[in-house]
Amino acid sequence: MYKKAVNYMQGDVLLTVESAYPERIVNLCSAHAIPFWDVRWQSQIQFTFHTTRRGERRLREVSGQTDAQIHRLRERGAPTLLLRLRRRYVLLASLGIFLLLLLGSNLFIWDFEVTGNDTVPTEDILRSLERQGITVGSMSSAIDQEDLRNHMLLELPDVSWLAVNVRGCVAHIQVVERLRPPPIVQENEKTNVVAARDGLVTKVEALDGQAKVMAGTTVIKGQILISGVSDGGAGGMRLMHGMGNVWARTWYEFSTLVPLTTAEKGTPSATHTHLALDLGKTRINFYGKGSVTEPDCDKITQYQAWTLPGGFRLPITLVVERRIQRDVYTSERPVELAREEGEALLTEQLEAALDEDGSIVDTRFASARQGDYLLVTLKAECLEQIGVSVPLDGG
Repeated sequence: MYKKAVNYMQGDVLLTVESAYPERIVNLCSAHAIPFWDVRWQSQIQFTFHTTRRGERRLREVSGQTDAQIHRLRERGAPTLLLRLRRRYVLLASLGIFLLLLLGSNLFIWDFEVTGNDTVPTEDILRSLERQGITVGSMSSAIDQEDLRNHMLLELPDVSWLAVNVRGCVAHIQVVERLRPPPIVQENEKTNVVAARDGLVTKVEALDGQAKVMAGTTVIKGQILISGVSDGGAGGMRLMHGMGNVWARTWYEFSTLVPLTTAEKGTPSATHTHLALDLGKTRINFYGKGSVTEPDCDKITQYQAWTLPGGFRLPITLVVERRIQRDVYTSERPVELAREEGEALLTEQLEAALDEDGSIVDTRFASARQGDYLLVTLKAECLEQIGVSVPLDGG
């Protein structure tokens, strides 16, 4: 990218050379430090290549004693553009103003890019930046990295490190999230382990306290599984921190209604395109009022940011909004597809109800039509850890 920019500023000339000994031209370029690139052979005696305006003049000087015929095919670059504009003073003035605005715009922040955050929402990070005075249109030189980091780390407890690097007019926010330690067990707290739901106990692991159930026992929700109260002798009681795992077979039943009729969109009947231009925080619409999308319309919005060579983004974004109007008609979907959709939804609901240690042992589905809907029912047997700790007062 850097070489292309340099070649553009020097002027890029495309030449064709025809000679009985074309290798002599290549040797002359190398001997006299004439830059050349993108060599393409047309035949055994003819080839094309790119060079600079100064390189072309030098090559014609040193190749005078050869039989080579050199022809210019195309010229482009900044010198050619300036020669074309040398008598167009308005265009030159406009170009100068544009370059000044371009250089001035790179002193401000017009876009943000956040990386490294998995659990902390990007919106929270940008909102915290805005509270520190860093928003669209802020000067990049006004950022005090140390002060900004100290304030934002206080507002974002789940972030351990943060840096803001400005490239062009885009602020890149790099985030390192904090690794939270597992919850600390308060061993001095007196608790019972109770059942989180009904089930048939298959295994009991009492780490502390007295087990009140054994494998094969049927329990109900809220029943004490591991007690934190034991006989201390001489008519007294000893309070403990009841801990442990109790595995049990559990049963779930979920139902959902799946529509058998669907509204489908046909071929497009009309298309409308709206253009707008975002200049920083300001939007300029090139269409009249009214942006409400009709129910039978598809709205597709594309944002095309203007960038310069090297990846420098300008504070200008072209917004292209297309609204495609379609004819809507209703149709009846196959019962089998509706059943598959219902089973997938219920399976997802079941997996969400289980802890990460739980597993599904068996599932059974049933379905029945009810008017324009299909009632899908899931009955499942699972194996999961149902013991939860509660304070003795709540047990």
